[in-house]
Amino acid sequence: MSVMKINWGAKIALLYGGFVALIVVLVAGSMRQDFDLVAPDYYSQEIKYQQVIDAGKNQAALSAPVSVHANETMVSIDFPAEFTNKTMNGTIQFYSPVNAAWDKTVKMNSTGNSISVPRSELHSTAYTIKMNWEADGKKYYQETSLNLH
Repeated sequence: MSVMKINWGAKIALLYGGFVALIVVLVAGSMRQDFDLVAPDYYSQEIKYQQVIDAGKNQAALSAPVSVHANETMVSIDFPAEFTNKTMNGTIQFYSPVNAAWDKTVKMNSTGNSISVPRSELHSTAYTIKMNWEADGKKYYQETSLNLH
């Protein structure tokens, strides 16, 4: 019975070949990953970010923040008393960091203090709600977290 001996040069070649195979597998796996940007026009939004900062300061000066509540059927967004009988225009974006296809944007054109979104239009995930609205020529911005699990 003879045992095959491998010299040190062959061992180094096997080690190097195994390393190369591992790197090829990792590169192939990383190429299959899907990376979504926060928004398709992320860079142009970043340039305009000073407007968001100013709108956030306007929101911070309100008597209370915008409150978000969810039950089994609806997500309710309640605005502070300052907006009673004022026309508000803007957008409410439900941003899902899990999947860009789950994002939802709701147009806001309201004179009431409350907006409701049917829960059937949203997925069971954690959302960041980005509210951007204007009333009486003044812009406001607020981000709120909402967990719909």
